[in-house]
Amino acid sequence: MDQRTYRLGCDIGGTFTDFVLVNNETGQFYTNKCLTTPSDPSDAVEQGIRQLSDKIPGFMDSVEEVIHGTTLVINAIIERKGAKTGLITTKGFRDVLELGREIRYDAYDIFSEYPEPIVPRTLRMEIDERLRSDGTKLKDVDEKEVIEVLEKLKASGIESLAVCFINSYENPVNEKKIKKIIEKEAPELFLSTSFEVLPQIREYERTCTTAVNAYVKPITYRYLEKLTTRLESMDFKGKLFIMLSSGGITSVETAREFPVRIIESGPTAAVIASQHYGRMFDIKDMFCFDMGGTTAKSCLIQKGHAGLVSTFEVGRVQRFKKGSGLPIQVPVVDLMEIGAGGGSIAKINKLGLLGVGPESAGADPGPACYKQGGDNPTVTDADLVLGYLDPDFFLGGTMDLDIELSKKAIQEKIAGPLGTTMVEAAFGIHDLINETMAAAAKTHIAEKGGNPGMVTMSAFGGAGPVHAYGLARKIGAPSILVPPLAGVGSALGFFTAPVAFDLSRSHRVTLDDADFKEIEALFKQLEEESAGILKDAAKGRDIIFERTLLMRFVGQGAETDLAIEQKPFYEFSKKDVRNLFDEEYKRLYGRTYLETPVELVTFKVRASLPKQPFSIPEIKNETSDIQACIKGERQAFSVIQKKYIPFTVYDRSKLFPKAKIMGPAIIEERESTIVIGEDARAKVDNFGFIWIKLIKSRGEK
Repeated sequence: MDQRTYRLGCDIGGTFTDFVLVNNETGQFYTNKCLTTPSDPSDAVEQGIRQLSDKIPGFMDSVEEVIHGTTLVINAIIERKGAKTGLITTKGFRDVLELGREIRYDAYDIFSEYPEPIVPRTLRMEIDERLRSDGTKLKDVDEKEVIEVLEKLKASGIESLAVCFINSYENPVNEKKIKKIIEKEAPELFLSTSFEVLPQIREYERTCTTAVNAYVKPITYRYLEKLTTRLESMDFKGKLFIMLSSGGITSVETAREFPVRIIESGPTAAVIASQHYGRMFDIKDMFCFDMGGTTAKSCLIQKGHAGLVSTFEVGRVQRFKKGSGLPIQVPVVDLMEIGAGGGSIAKINKLGLLGVGPESAGADPGPACYKQGGDNPTVTDADLVLGYLDPDFFLGGTMDLDIELSKKAIQEKIAGPLGTTMVEAAFGIHDLINETMAAAAKTHIAEKGGNPGMVTMSAFGGAGPVHAYGLARKIGAPSILVPPLAGVGSALGFFTAPVAFDLSRSHRVTLDDADFKEIEALFKQLEEESAGILKDAAKGRDIIFERTLLMRFVGQGAETDLAIEQKPFYEFSKKDVRNLFDEEYKRLYGRTYLETPVELVTFKVRASLPKQPFSIPEIKNETSDIQACIKGERQAFSVIQKKYIPFTVYDRSKLFPKAKIMGPAIIEERESTIVIGEDARAKVDNFGFIWIKLIKSRGEK
């Protein structure tokens, strides 16, 4: 085989690990899906690749790059399975992780709980050093004191260490000094310093982010080392990239150093794919809906762009309550978790009512129908009982499902206690998860100033196309787009993401006092640092830079992001910058305050490489007979008539351009199943995208 023929996308989810292999020359895709192996995720990676090798023998020798997304980091944080980590901070700031923002996330709950700090108090030590808020040094680091503190931490058995000094974002001189001491005295420790991880204001968020980076650094390092070795053992000689939470991809070396950047690496890829398809079809507003086996995520894409946020939370004590988790201040695509996935467990709650999730059966034991010992009813079990899934064609027939086990679990755990029929209980599970997701989706869209009646929903994930129709009816979305290979949409989305990295630095100064030449020097420094990170991947290609200002009114607590033109900052006038701020603030909040002074807070740079060409090939099915695409007919539950009715079942692989399908219908492919109700119709375009139109689109009461 010729070298550099293939690219491979691999996404590890909570239940399934997905693979998409693309031939760079022909554009042909090959896919695979296998159960995730929670004890060692790289086992599933090797298993899936070897299964692909049965179809395309020897392809690994011709793979140019493997792009990988993983839930390893976020799972380690949620399950508290990271390394034993210490923290060294400025004298007087030992308890920052405990104090947080001193904000109650639920003002009326006197029993509200908060997440335990990622570093316990016994492993948090202080150093008597100090910088002023402008970065000038008040007190130097004492090497002897550092060594004493280090010995105490080493005696406690720490494996990783975080360093976060007050005001070091303005001047990292003391953190640089302690880094040299630690590397000399304890080279075996994994080290994370705040000036490298997050040189930004807000002491709590900066300390927490640095501590989390240190907490997951050893396990990420070992996992990526093992994964690299396993890939090499299968004749892989290309480059391994890791998906970032910000929507770009980066090298293994960078991911090892900053694992906090890959917390949301998997779900982000579906959004980037949806953004790509929106531009492909000139759709301005899309609602990306990605529902897998364990979780469901959504993102509103406006004017062709998915929003980025600079802070998000992980490990929430109360899943949907902001403020109940650990704040992570790194750039991440603005995702919202909207319910749960196919493996979400249905149960009777404390009030005697039906509840679904957030607990998941995961990959082991999985839903009851997986025949792996699970006896709790899940969303997948309900979908199977309702006729939406074919027990003999799950994963293309490679994994048999047992519908009798699903019926038994639903009857014993739900229908019996509620005094309903098994079918009513199954529909209750299906409808409740749709209702939960719809409520969250409406809130997310409204918060972004969007209108659900104007968006096109794009459905991804193994369970996304099954639930997209019901969700669209509830939120009032008029149309649904189901792209090819939607069931492995995240793995496919990796190919649409650029190699990129974001860097930022805080430097507070009022606009009136700002020295624009000094700010230009700061931007140039960020560009040089980010270019250095992309150097190996660039291979002589030009690096593209994008600049962003974070500004606010003096005295305000939150900043407004302003994308600025790529030119020397001193070519802007202060009036130009003020006008940019006022225009954006007015767009977001309806008015601005011209008489109130503003300040510049943080400066951001995104460095990226030109995207590799990626396109979906046109389908070439010669038939134009829709009857030849029909697999048969199946009784499935109608959400409108509340009874089983005949659904025509279609084979997606046989569909042709301009094919039209009237509901009720089910369209099956190996990775996912599309459900279309009787009040909807679908058509197929030249690329195999399925466009579903709801004839009477309306939100359900």
